Amino acid sequence: IFQLFILFGPVFIHEPDDVISPLDSDEKKVVMHCEAHGNPPPTYSWYINGSEVDAEADYRYSLIDGNLIITNASEITDYGKYQCKAENSFGTVLGREALLQFAYLGAFSGKTRGGVSVREGQGVVLMCSPPPHSPEIIYSWVFNEFPSFVAEDSRRFISQDTGNLYISKVQPSDVGSYICLVKNTVTNARVLSPPTPLTLKTDGVMGEYEPKIEVHFPTSVLASKGVTVRLECFALGNPVPTITWRKINGNIPKKARLRKSQAVLEIPNIQLEDSGIYECKAENPRGGTAFKGHLQVYTLPQWVRMINDTQMDSGEKLQWECKAMGRPRPTYHWLRNGLPLTSQGRVEIVNGELTIHKVQQTDSGMYQCVAGNKYGTIYNNAELKILASAPVFVHNPIRVIATLGKDVSLECKPRASPKPRVTWKSGDRRIQQSRRIMLLRNNTLRIVNSSRADEGSYVCRAENQLGSAEMTAILWVKEAMRVELSPSRVEVTVGESVVLSCKATHDTSLDVAFQWFFNQKPINFQQDGGHFEYIQTQSSTVDLMIRSILLKHAGKYGCRAQTSADTVFAEAELLVRGPPGPPGVVIVEEITDTTATLSWTRGLDNHSPISTYNLQARSPFSLGWQTVKTDPDPVTGDMESAIAVELNPWVEYEFRVVASNAIGTGDPSAPSRGVRTKEAVPAVAPANVSGGNGRRHELVISWEPVSEEFQNGEGFGYIVAFRANGTRGWKEKMVTSADSTTYKYRDETFPPLTPFEVKVGVYNNKGDGPFSKVVIIHSAEGEPRDAPSDVKAYGISSSEIRVTWKPPNPGPGRPRGYEVSYWKDMEQEESGKKQRTVKNETSMVLTGLEGNSLYLISVKGFNSIGQGPATAAVTANTRKSPSLHVTLVNIIHLAAGNVSLPLASSWTKHGLKC
Repeated sequence: IFQLFILFGPVFIHEPDDVISPLDSDEKKVVMHCEAHGNPPPTYSWYINGSEVDAEADYRYSLIDGNLIITNASEITDYGKYQCKAENSFGTVLGREALLQFAYLGAFSGKTRGGVSVREGQGVVLMCSPPPHSPEIIYSWVFNEFPSFVAEDSRRFISQDTGNLYISKVQPSDVGSYICLVKNTVTNARVLSPPTPLTLKTDGVMGEYEPKIEVHFPTSVLASKGVTVRLECFALGNPVPTITWRKINGNIPKKARLRKSQAVLEIPNIQLEDSGIYECKAENPRGGTAFKGHLQVYTLPQWVRMINDTQMDSGEKLQWECKAMGRPRPTYHWLRNGLPLTSQGRVEIVNGELTIHKVQQTDSGMYQCVAGNKYGTIYNNAELKILASAPVFVHNPIRVIATLGKDVSLECKPRASPKPRVTWKSGDRRIQQSRRIMLLRNNTLRIVNSSRADEGSYVCRAENQLGSAEMTAILWVKEAMRVELSPSRVEVTVGESVVLSCKATHDTSLDVAFQWFFNQKPINFQQDGGHFEYIQTQSSTVDLMIRSILLKHAGKYGCRAQTSADTVFAEAELLVRGPPGPPGVVIVEEITDTTATLSWTRGLDNHSPISTYNLQARSPFSLGWQTVKTDPDPVTGDMESAIAVELNPWVEYEFRVVASNAIGTGDPSAPSRGVRTKEAVPAVAPANVSGGNGRRHELVISWEPVSEEFQNGEGFGYIVAFRANGTRGWKEKMVTSADSTTYKYRDETFPPLTPFEVKVGVYNNKGDGPFSKVVIIHSAEGEPRDAPSDVKAYGISSSEIRVTWKPPNPGPGRPRGYEVSYWKDMEQEESGKKQRTVKNETSMVLTGLEGNSLYLISVKGFNSIGQGPATAAVTANTRKSPSLHVTLVNIIHLAAGNVSLPLASSWTKHGLKC
């Protein structure tokens, strides 16, 4: 019996794939792969086109493991369908068929091709006539010489079906020599045809004519599901025809693409719903023509129901069903050990259904359901094992302990095939069925309301045609166990601890085991050790300690006590008081400019009544959630609605509700949807109104902008009001930008530093809001009005001039610094340089000047507003540069060797000698 579970028939793990082998390869060796598992290991054989390969008779064939190796392969002898067969002592299976093809590309005929002569404007077809080849080839055309290829457009088209070159309307530029180039898609080999000359006739130009479709897809196109389909359509005509496509009684799939100036309709990943009649139409001003063809999509068979390995007792009925999908609909046939199986005698076959009545040992083997249509075949393999063994009991004897007054079952489960006949006896007497003692269909002996008198030995005997065996069951009957779990109901507060005690009263000859449960699931003390602890106090008593109780610990706690005779379960309820749970969904019932009416549903009170609710709001301007004032205040625990008050108008809020009870504050509800309060007149005036500075005759007013939170509506802006001290009427100016922070007013009539009373108000689409407090702001002092005086300048070195001046008379427009402009005589002032004082100094040294040069210099004051007038220019000379002459002292020093080499070199450079 042990061997039955490790011995099995062949199971393919690698079946051969279709192979395309290049004929011109150096090795000329082809490997067809096949591998199967099985115990004992399978042996292999191969079939070519239905005939078995004799590897011993033909040296070109060899078998290594399951692989077939073909040397010196040729298309004549080796092209065809290959099938692998694997077999061992348990059966035989056939693998799927694999096609072996050979890739090659012959040469074009060397015969000279005749020239083609047409009129200008006429259409022409240049024939490729490809050489023998396998598999597909790709066509292109060379114009005059390689690699000048013909470019396809609306006038020229190369068919990948025929290989021909189509020119719908010949032009003079088309005259030349044309060569067809073909390329093998597997070997990448390429060959060129002899040239075909194209010339123009001299007897005139072809007039306009209606289109003629010269190349098109077949009237019936078959395509496998999932491939890319190319439908060609090209016409000759003058003018050049336009190609259009449509699907009769439907739409062209969105995934379809038009290629080659619409001469090719390409449909990728073709599906069944893409089937239908497609039409291409060629039109020009002279007329039109059309062609229709039927595109049909087929699918290879695919399994939707498969058979599986099966073990049966002899005499039973086998029913297998396999089912496959495909278009066309697949047909079925069955194989047993690689040979056809037909309906005969006990065997019935109806399509994919196989029935074998009263299976026998000879029916064992490998079965294959084969489903196929004209586009492909698939195999589904399964092993059938017919069991045959005398009865055997794995466990013998067995001991059963029953509880007094309860039912007990004595099982009899021999391993045997075919199924054995079973009888029971107690002592020497065969057991007769009664109201208390019953023999069930599965051969189990059931005793109802067991008593001490039922104790003893019971023997089960199993017998079939291959032999017999007996099993003894020894029955003891014990007193029922009782379990007490205390306390049975307890209330605690979050954070407290509690102990549940479980005590079992049972027959002392039996060991008892305990297990704790929480809400019907066993407690994992390793995972939950932080809160739960198992404590064994006595052999028949255990405690459950629950520490630092949380709300989630509320529920039913169970204690299960188990002996070999009995299992008893007791439960206790733990109620946990804690902060309330989160309230239900918060709904905004009504919204005004400063209030929101909210409602919610009551959450869990967690065994402590809810005392109050806290309403919270969040806006883009708040730091997280903030408690809001309410009406009524407080919101008591029996309420489920309230009004949030003192909200800001025209602000988007979210709301949530938090419940509290005597234990604490619970988790908040989920936020409400965002809502915006209604608009209202602004209520907050700008802060920190101030001003000053600016240009002469300007009044500059500034303020801090009002936050968007307090703008209260759309169309927000500012009203700037001002009046000169001592006057009565206010001037008001509107500033429409909510982000503005300044306003400038200019009036030539008021002198610098005129005091003004100023206030700034707010408004929006709802109306005008409050003004700020009145402040005094002076008009601008202005830029300096007078030039400095008493400007003097004199050279202090060959590169420096010192300039001094006196500040202008005191008054409005005081300078904050001075700017000195200087330029050389004979230059324009604009090309000169400028230099500013750091502070309010009244002198400056100009550096980096040229020696022995006359400079013009002017000075003007400046402040934050602007620059004042410049002084009249004064002049100053820089000193002369020191001349290069040798004094007597220099000569003496040089003679004494005290002059350094660089200085001596400098003298020599200037032609000086000593």
